[in-house]
Amino acid sequence: MVANVLEIDADRLWETLERSAEIGRFRDVGLRRLALSGEDRQMRDLFVEWAREAGCTVEIDRLGNIFARRPGTDPSLPPVAIGSHLDTQICGGRYDGILGVLCGLEIVRTLNDRGLQTKRGIEVICWTNEEGARFNPPMMGSMAFAKVLAEKDVLATRDDDGVTVAEALDAIGYAGPVPLGDRPFDSYLELHIEQAPVLDREGCDVGIVVGGYKTQALRLTISGDTGHAGGTPMAMRRNALVGAGYVIAAVNDIGLAYAADEGRTTTTRIESFPNLAGTYAEQVKLTLDFRHLDAARFAAMRREIDAAIADSAARANVDIEVSEGWSWGTELFAPDCIELLRNTARELGLPYREMRSQAGHDAYAVATVAPTAMIFTPCFEGISHNVNEKIELSRSVPGANLLLNAAVARANR
Repeated sequence: MVANVLEIDADRLWETLERSAEIGRFRDVGLRRLALSGEDRQMRDLFVEWAREAGCTVEIDRLGNIFARRPGTDPSLPPVAIGSHLDTQICGGRYDGILGVLCGLEIVRTLNDRGLQTKRGIEVICWTNEEGARFNPPMMGSMAFAKVLAEKDVLATRDDDGVTVAEALDAIGYAGPVPLGDRPFDSYLELHIEQAPVLDREGCDVGIVVGGYKTQALRLTISGDTGHAGGTPMAMRRNALVGAGYVIAAVNDIGLAYAADEGRTTTTRIESFPNLAGTYAEQVKLTLDFRHLDAARFAAMRREIDAAIADSAARANVDIEVSEGWSWGTELFAPDCIELLRNTARELGLPYREMRSQAGHDAYAVATVAPTAMIFTPCFEGISHNVNEKIELSRSVPGANLLLNAAVARANR
């Protein structure tokens, strides 16, 4: 690190991360902190407490998105926003999203330590339900903020127990009074663990994200007839679960065929009715997810997936209805924000690589309404959405210092 630059308090950041890891602890080393759950409320309360102790004003919008602002010297200017999420997957890790929010808090604390003011405010954001583990789709809070999703539709979304987002927000006390999306940003910066193994395996500690993989979810409803698992002749069966099995295997094979040039496919969710022993399935719902770096190859994957679905329906003698779910990855991050990260990294003497994100992030939604860029830091072997997600503090600090210095430079424009 060169002289006369800002550095976070690494030990304090780690202590903050460790305190977060106590809330919703799962299988000892991981977290289960589902959006708008009791555990999420505890973490939100702690974040709000920390933010207020650091001198931030805190506002909460109708979807529970939290905005903690350190004021600038010119309150007429929109702030530089730093954000991510504090909710986790069902079998989640300690750092996915959480590192980004708590690095934002650490930036505020570092500026306080130095007694430094910025021209623009710095606003640390916790977005609601980024993971989509309880309520679907993922990135719900940020996409509704950006008007990609309608507020009324989000509030009416139900979890598997029939609880709506509106009911869950009321239950934990985070249905805020601030209108959704009614706040401008000068820019938005998000730091996140990579969730892929590139940085870790290359020994590089900083990734500057220049875009994302094109990603599409498909929702399939497979309809057949229910019947007796023993008595019904094989030729008479219209087993929706068999149709689902054909689709699942075919989609996985397509992903393997495109893997050499970074294609990804999977089935993420399956619901079967009546889901009983002795009876084959009348209806199955699947959620498919496919991704590719190249737009033409992505389109080719889609054609093969569509053909596989049609073939599976014919083989199983079932009907398959397809609807499109969420999509992201085509949004371009702002060239001036990317260049700010490049220049700041060079000034700090930090080696970095430019890369594209293979995962979805709140930054994709915010990029539609404000200049946006992302920083990646390594996680061990790229393991994420898994209780064994791990990071090293020493390898996370360079990205945090890049975020700090870039945010301050941008805030003093």
